[in-house]
Amino acid sequence: MLFKLSVKNMKKSFKDYAIYFLTLVLGVAIFYMFNSLDSQQAMLKVSESTRDMIKLMISMLGMVSVFIAIILGFLIVYANNFLINRRKREFGIYMTLGMGKRQISKIILIETILVGLISLIVGIFIGVFASQFMSILVAKLFEADMSEFTFVFSKEACIKTLVYFAIMYVAVMIFNTISISRYKLINLLTAVKKNEKIKMKNPVLSILVFILSAGILGYAYWKVTRGVAELNEVSKIVPPILMGIIGTIGIFWSLSGFILRIIQARKSIYLKETNMFVLRQLNNKINTTVVSMSIICLMLFMTISVLSSSLSLQKTMSEQLQEMTPVDLNLYKTANLPESYKNKYTGKTIHPTKAQIEDSRKPVSYTLESNGYDMNKLKDIVEIPIYTIPNWTLKASLGEYYSTAKQQFSNLTYNTLEMIIKVSDYNKIAKLYGIEEYELKDNEYIVLCDFDNMTAVRNTALQMNNTTVKVEGKEYHSKYNECKSGFIQLSTSHTNTGIILMPDNTDLKEEWKEQYFLAANYNAVTEEEKEAINHEFSDDDSELAKRLDEKNIELDGLTKISIMEASKGIATIVVFIAIYLGIIFLIASSAILALKQLTESSDNKQRYTILRKIGCDEKMINKALFRQIAIFFMLPLILAIIHSIFGIQFAMSMMSGLASAEELLPSVIVTVVVMGIVYGLYFLATYLGSKSIIKEE
Repeated sequence: MLFKLSVKNMKKSFKDYAIYFLTLVLGVAIFYMFNSLDSQQAMLKVSESTRDMIKLMISMLGMVSVFIAIILGFLIVYANNFLINRRKREFGIYMTLGMGKRQISKIILIETILVGLISLIVGIFIGVFASQFMSILVAKLFEADMSEFTFVFSKEACIKTLVYFAIMYVAVMIFNTISISRYKLINLLTAVKKNEKIKMKNPVLSILVFILSAGILGYAYWKVTRGVAELNEVSKIVPPILMGIIGTIGIFWSLSGFILRIIQARKSIYLKETNMFVLRQLNNKINTTVVSMSIICLMLFMTISVLSSSLSLQKTMSEQLQEMTPVDLNLYKTANLPESYKNKYTGKTIHPTKAQIEDSRKPVSYTLESNGYDMNKLKDIVEIPIYTIPNWTLKASLGEYYSTAKQQFSNLTYNTLEMIIKVSDYNKIAKLYGIEEYELKDNEYIVLCDFDNMTAVRNTALQMNNTTVKVEGKEYHSKYNECKSGFIQLSTSHTNTGIILMPDNTDLKEEWKEQYFLAANYNAVTEEEKEAINHEFSDDDSELAKRLDEKNIELDGLTKISIMEASKGIATIVVFIAIYLGIIFLIASSAILALKQLTESSDNKQRYTILRKIGCDEKMINKALFRQIAIFFMLPLILAIIHSIFGIQFAMSMMSGLASAEELLPSVIVTVVVMGIVYGLYFLATYLGSKSIIKEE
């Protein structure tokens, strides 16, 4: 009997369960999709290092899934609370007819199980098919071979999803039992007549709080944009975040205190059609949902910022990888080792062997050949020395600008010696890389820098004083009053913080040699051949690595293959986690807004009946409902967009050199489309649901 009653209740209350069911299905589908990657990656043909990256991503997504499960758990409990409150009068009638609280709890238990089972089945079904597209996305981002692509069902992801959501439903059942046990018959029967008590705020106080909150937000915006240079530690980033939270709560707290009064003064607007009703409804709603609106706003802000920034990061890194890895190999080693020196990290005195000292005075190719490496495996070999001149530090390069720069950029190491390269040596590298070559007169030098933040610092110094430096009694001045673009080391992005090009006749002493540098390509045709050569330089267990280790010779290097695999892996991990969190935050915020509005529509059903009695037709009532829901949905979104404008700027500053502003627009467009679809679906479902609730029976 109780089972039949539960089924009938579900059919009768289908419109109430619609958003609850939609949220559960989306949550299950997304949870399954992101946790099924371990099964999907098995069919991708990738290198061992890429497979390790995919495993790392899966591990990190697993940890994020715990956080996601907690968010979804709270959301499900919140949504279920809405359904319970909607049916208080129904439960009161059951108790009047002699049904006990235990039996009512059983009805709710059966309904929860039924909804849970249906949502799990539908959600996993959607997730299984959607995860196939996820496989294609993973393969594309990691440039994997999908020749062995097959339809995959992840048993592990399915079990994990069932377990996590079963725990959530058990929590819901416990919550329902506790809620039902606390209800009193009189409260259940009169629940529909009870209105939430509204305390009117002092309009003057509200305006003052609004101005203060706007000021706090303005200062926080300034800190994360113009004052971003000072935010070089986690402890310094926390205050602007707290100011943003406090400012957001203050804005929503103060809105209901003066907006209505301001519009009431404009009689032509306030008295037009149903504006009086809509505005008073909104005023009461904002007044009672300050915390909820603030949380929703912050979650939407995180969704916009995280999705936009991460998508921009992935696209920019992918493009810059091609530009910044023009050759297959970079090798470099310390030049001119002294007989003893102190380790800069441990402070211990090190005494190199005679063999190490001798090797440090020879080029990289000598080290390779003397350790049995076949140089025929490499082609297009270019070797150059890199110098450092005593006392020519970053501080010396900045000249008069140093004191100002130190205040603005306290995290820079100003005592670092500048990297010096003869112009003809650099041009050999530039020609190999296919980048711009330079010319110098006997008394000129050029600063090369492509890392945005450092470029700004160096450009300011060059424009202020065009710093003159002395090398062995001869003066040199900068050829340009700005940095020029250039680099020698393979990288994931533009990370060169400074290289000084000097004329060939500069008196650079032998003992000033800091490093020997080699750039080359692999003498190979197929990818397999390149992988084999790459293994010798990138893996610690290669024969070359073992020989060098036996002699304690340190030969560092970077390879194009390793850089591209690692960088694409990192970018992809960031994107996947961002998409995962972003979509969940979006669903959670949309669902909370929808349920809040449906609750309001249910509680205010009698007010809409009164509107009909005083002459409002259905078209006018529906229009009033639409405007009310639209404004309710738009308020947190508008403030979230304002937050995001500055939040994205901060993220871009933190990722300087990794993400570019040029790639931000496409990422923002994608984010807008995703948010428009999900947010729009919830808005439409809320409007149709509310319209059905207030409909005259």
